[in-house]
Amino acid sequence: MKKILLPTIILLFLFSGMAFADTASVAFEKGGEAYRNGDYTMAAEWFRKSAEQGDANGQLMLGALYYSGEGTPQNYAEAAKWYRKAAEQGNAAAQVSLGAMYQLGKGVPKNSAEAARWYRKSAEQGDADAQVMLGAMYQLGDGVPQNYAEAAKWFRKAAEQGDARAQNVLGRMYVIGAGVPQSYKHAYIWLSIAASNYEPGNQREKIIEKRDEAAKKLSSKQLEEAQKIASEWRPKTEVNK
Repeated sequence: MKKILLPTIILLFLFSGMAFADTASVAFEKGGEAYRNGDYTMAAEWFRKSAEQGDANGQLMLGALYYSGEGTPQNYAEAAKWYRKAAEQGNAAAQVSLGAMYQLGKGVPKNSAEAARWYRKSAEQGDADAQVMLGAMYQLGDGVPQNYAEAAKWFRKAAEQGDARAQNVLGRMYVIGAGVPQSYKHAYIWLSIAASNYEPGNQREKIIEKRDEAAKKLSSKQLEEAQKIASEWRPKTEVNK
């Protein structure tokens, strides 16, 4: 009996550990299913089960539900709490979300420097939203020293991933030579790409107007080259470093 008991206890311990490890991911999957079905209350319950076991994705989604007030009373402090838990595990989406809360002063004291710190962590993982936000902070000197070259660097990273906001700003930076060498050709390229990614409306019309102003500064050959580059451009996925 003694020969059987010890291995049995060990096996029970191992299997119980495996079940515990699987519980968080299962809970997250069930939360996602409930959310897709529009049952936000049930989604919150499952995401909480996942989050309380330390799952970063569960923490992210629970934070998002507290932020939006879906399935749970809206509570920015709770949203920030769960975003932080996920952000500290390296979750890029949680990092940019926490950065936004610091920038807006929702659920945490308003702190632009802290916002920039979290945006940077996310941006360095390749998150385009964080790259746009960090670029804007460098452009404005908000939370970081004003630095147009750094602004252009982060806008470019987001623009190359297909972010229309970043493409628009980068094109305008080329028009005036802010943080980049002044170039109407590059301005035309990025503004043309941005216009193709915006929905029809006033903002798109303004981009096209700025693009056409840049076109008037180009020779026929330069314009033809710029149009070719813009038409052949494709976004690329940034590899996390």
